[in-house]
Amino acid sequence: MNRRRWKIFAWMAGTVVLILILAVVVDKGSNSRQFQAFGELIKRVNTTEKVVALTFDDGPTPGDTENVLQILADEDVTATFFLCGFAIDEHPAQAREIVDAGHQVGNHTWSHRRMRFVSPDEVRTELEDTDEAIRAAGYRGSIDFRPPYGKKLFVLPWMLQERGTRTITWDVSPEDFTGKTQTAEQLRDIVMEAVRPGSIILLHPMDGRTTTQTATALIIGSLKQEGYRFVTVDELTHHQ
Repeated sequence: MNRRRWKIFAWMAGTVVLILILAVVVDKGSNSRQFQAFGELIKRVNTTEKVVALTFDDGPTPGDTENVLQILADEDVTATFFLCGFAIDEHPAQAREIVDAGHQVGNHTWSHRRMRFVSPDEVRTELEDTDEAIRAAGYRGSIDFRPPYGKKLFVLPWMLQERGTRTITWDVSPEDFTGKTQTAEQLRDIVMEAVRPGSIILLHPMDGRTTTQTATALIIGSLKQEGYRFVTVDELTHHQ
C-alpha cells in the first residue's frame, strides 16, 4: 500500500472509530439517570432523614388509578404521578381523582414516545399539550417532567431548561421489563435492598399491572416499619 492510500485508509479508520465512540457516548448520555446536557436533573436527594418519594409512571387508566389511590388513601401516603397527556385526554375523570386526592402530578409527555431524536417543535408539542391537560384536570402545583424510558439527549433537556422545568429520574426501580416474571414480594424486596434516605422510587402500576399494585402496598408497609416517611418529589427536594 503506497503512502497516499495508507493515509486515506488511516483517515477512514479513524473516522469510523470516532463515530463509534460518539455513538456510545450519545447512547450512554441519553440513558443516564444522573446526567443531562442542560437543566436540572434530580434522581435522589442527599439527606439523612428517612424520607422517600413514591412515584408512578403512565396512565391514568380506569380501575388501576382507583386501586392505587385506594392503597395510598388507606396508608395515608402522598405520591407523585407522572401522567401521559393522551391518557389524561382519554380518562379525565381518573386524572381529576388523582388531583383531588392531593397528589403531585408531573408531565410524562403526550404520547410516551422516546424523546431522543426529536425536533424542537415536537418537544414543544409533547410538553405543552400535556401541561395543558394536567391543568385542565385541576392541578395547580408546579409540573416536573420525567422522560419516557428515561431517554433524553440534547433538544429535550435544552427546552426543559428554557421552560424552567426540572427532570426527575429515580434511583430505585424494581420492575423487570425483559419478560421475567416477578412476584409482589420480590418487587418489595428489591426496593428494600436498594432504598436509602432521599430515594425516588419508580413503579408502573397502570395498564393492568396488578402485581405492581399489590407490591405498592407491601413496599409502603415495609418502609413504614423501617421508619420511612413518604413525601412528594416536590417536598423531597426541600430536604436537600
